[in-house]
Amino acid sequence: MIRVLLADDQSLVRAGFRALLDAQPDIEVAGEAADGEQALRMVRELRPDVVLMDIRMPLVDGLASTRRITGDLDLAAVRVVMLTTFELDEYVFEAIRAGASGFLVKDTEPEELLRAVRAVVHGDALLSPSVTRRLIGEFAARSKEPAAAESLSRLTEREREVMALVGIGLSNEEIARRLVVSPLTAKTHVSRTMVKLGARDRAQLVVLAYESGLVRPGWLG
Repeated sequence: MIRVLLADDQSLVRAGFRALLDAQPDIEVAGEAADGEQALRMVRELRPDVVLMDIRMPLVDGLASTRRITGDLDLAAVRVVMLTTFELDEYVFEAIRAGASGFLVKDTEPEELLRAVRAVVHGDALLSPSVTRRLIGEFAARSKEPAAAESLSRLTEREREVMALVGIGLSNEEIARRLVVSPLTAKTHVSRTMVKLGARDRAQLVVLAYESGLVRPGWLG
């Protein structure tokens, strides 16, 4: 059973998400929080698998709360998905760099929301790849941290190639077709690359691909 915490200051939004999620046989809502501080307390108490976190909330916003969750080793298994009203919210890239597994716009289709929750639990796919790729391409150039090109020296040539394809938003199956290998082999390469670079999930691997200069905005492989 996938346990989800809802963090949004609008009760109507939480109610809508709860109705959708609780209707699924493999998902349950573990709790609801109305601000970032409450969300952090409930994550520590309930240890949900996924937090659907609104970016803009009172007291402590979703970005600050996400940083504190992803920075806590005791909460390493918790995945955060950011919720935003606008596709290109300027805070989304910072949230992904801070450790969020991806983001969704609040008016996303129900099936997309369900797919996203299941995907991040398995660490299997970056959310909304086309939108995420566009967003990261726009904001990567504004990164406040120095480029991490030296980190690529830890990777094999094939791992760098796989990382670049992850960076443009390809799934394991798409990577497998591009490189003419099995999906399992592609998944293994992705997993090894994340371990070597200390990436929490695919979302952070995408960010590292841009920050290291391995992938540049507009590059399609």
